Amino acid sequence: IFETFRHTGSAMAVMKRFKSEGLEFPVRVRRGIGKGDMHWGSLNHSRILQILHNPRYAGAFVYGRTRTGRNANLQPTPIRVAQENWQVLIPEAHVGYITWEEFEQNQATLKRNAGAFGNGRRGSVPREGVALLQGRILCGFCGTRMRVRYQKMRGTMEPYYQCAEASVRQAGKLCQSIRGNHIDKAIETLLLELVATPALNAALAVQQEITDRINEAEALRSTHLERARYEAELSRRRFINVDPDNRLVAETLEAEWNEQLRRLDDLQQEQDLERDADKTLLSEDVQKRVLSLAEDFPRVWSDKRTTPIERKRMVALLIEDVTLLKQDSIAIHIRFRGGQTQSLDVPLPVPIAQIRKVCPTVVEALDTLLETCNDA
Repeated sequence: IFETFRHTGSAMAVMKRFKSEGLEFPVRVRRGIGKGDMHWGSLNHSRILQILHNPRYAGAFVYGRTRTGRNANLQPTPIRVAQENWQVLIPEAHVGYITWEEFEQNQATLKRNAGAFGNGRRGSVPREGVALLQGRILCGFCGTRMRVRYQKMRGTMEPYYQCAEASVRQAGKLCQSIRGNHIDKAIETLLLELVATPALNAALAVQQEITDRINEAEALRSTHLERARYEAELSRRRFINVDPDNRLVAETLEAEWNEQLRRLDDLQQEQDLERDADKTLLSEDVQKRVLSLAEDFPRVWSDKRTTPIERKRMVALLIEDVTLLKQDSIAIHIRFRGGQTQSLDVPLPVPIAQIRKVCPTVVEALDTLLETCNDA
């Protein structure tokens, strides 16, 4: 279950995988005839969610996940408690199927899935269909999320991105409707250019510059910390060497020593926090893996075995959202993960009447031949 969820990112997809492969799951009889017996049967969605939400499988000991409340009829009913309000939480209390970090990632994924069709998050979970930007398109006129509509053309399903908020909510007209093939093609070309060796080398060069600056800041913090240690030690020696009978001087020196110790502790905590933040930088091994993306990403993206859902997941790792504005041309404004933005300008698709129109040179040739030739 955990391995399948790691690959699919959806509890429903886990259930579909088990059903398609004919896998069974054990269930224990809790009451009635045969109490305590174990049976093998099909796996349902609620059981998958129960397992994924249970921290015990991550090796944690937990108490206080639920509390007893009263419903409208004053009958006792269980109420789920948020994780930050659990009475007891001891990670790594025993060996688990997954790590605590993976458990928290699973909870975040399930939360995103549960709110996928909430306000402002329509269709953020990848679904079937070839529309590459499903759930990530914003209307450039009204700012709402655009929907995907499919139309069968020449034996294939062609996607259209439509802003139907006014139409659905207020019985108005469509804000804009844009054919999605050339939009998806422009985004695909851009991603293949970004995940290329020159672009990644430039990103790693910036990373190296940031690392150098962080090392300089670390050296400066170490100097300040060493100075604070020296001053604290100096205050300690002054306090130890003072005459105990001179209470006023002793109290002043003690207060000064305590102040130096507090300052030293604050600097030490600040340095620890900065050091933990610096751990997020890319190591040499990770940098090599990033550079390998320049070869792996285009190959995986273009592989015929890569499904549209998997491509949408790749897009979700790189792109936050895309805003479309259809005027004389189609303006595409892309916001990447991390805050970077980029704009593209794509010409409007040629109308079908223009596509099917006979070439002007052919028409001119026919007009000329009509003078000397018959229809045959």
